[in-house]
Amino acid sequence: MNTQVISLVSIGAHPTSGRPRRAEQDARAVELGLQMAGDKLQVLHAGDIAEPTLRSYLGMGLAQLHVLEQPPGADALPVLSEYLRDAGAQVVLTGSQAETGEGSGMLPFLLAEHLGWPLIVGLAQVESIESGVALVLQALPRGQRRRLKVRLPFLATVDNAAPKPRQSAYGPAQRGELAAHEVEVEADELFTGAVLQPAKPRPKRLKVIKAKSGADRMKAATAKASSGGGQVLKGLSPEAGAEAILKLLLEEGVVR
Repeated sequence: MNTQVISLVSIGAHPTSGRPRRAEQDARAVELGLQMAGDKLQVLHAGDIAEPTLRSYLGMGLAQLHVLEQPPGADALPVLSEYLRDAGAQVVLTGSQAETGEGSGMLPFLLAEHLGWPLIVGLAQVESIESGVALVLQALPRGQRRRLKVRLPFLATVDNAAPKPRQSAYGPAQRGELAAHEVEVEADELFTGAVLQPAKPRPKRLKVIKAKSGADRMKAATAKASSGGGQVLKGLSPEAGAEAILKLLLEEGVVR
């Protein structure tokens, strides 16, 4: 396949310990890129070249990993856009959301808008590329797939349904080369000017009956509600009824 494929990677974090690691979805983007382009795959990172975690991507069998050197707080969007244009990229693969930093998941959308390319969300597999048109599978809920045709060049976020990444080997990780690229650094004014604070827990959702089949959904819809701890309100004023509803919402944790 003579298609210029570039996978974008970032520094991940272990969900329990918080230690740096290769990002799970970014590793899937590299795996999918290797299956598409083999040794011709380019892997790109914007950040600190001294980060040891980058070598875990090299351990997947890469000979080289390109790094656009940037300090923390720099805007990765303009330098990535310029590099991808100059490199003649035709397919760009990314994870859907970073595990560190802002983690807003907006970079693929902003990058596709900046480049003027179509964006595929939740890519599971690239079936074929012929005459400048790619036939791909998009992951949908409940294991479903949607077949799409998209014209090159395009950008895609890789879903967890994509091929599982291979293990990182120590030998190739140490032999691989980290190629540094000097770029013009632009501060991310939106991030540097923001005030960070601990996230508030989301309100508790009311219990929803889940059904896998149409028959189960019909049964749940027609079944009588159980009278466990319910209370029937009759002959109350609107104010008293509103107070009873508010009390229930407070008890369920929906309203705080």
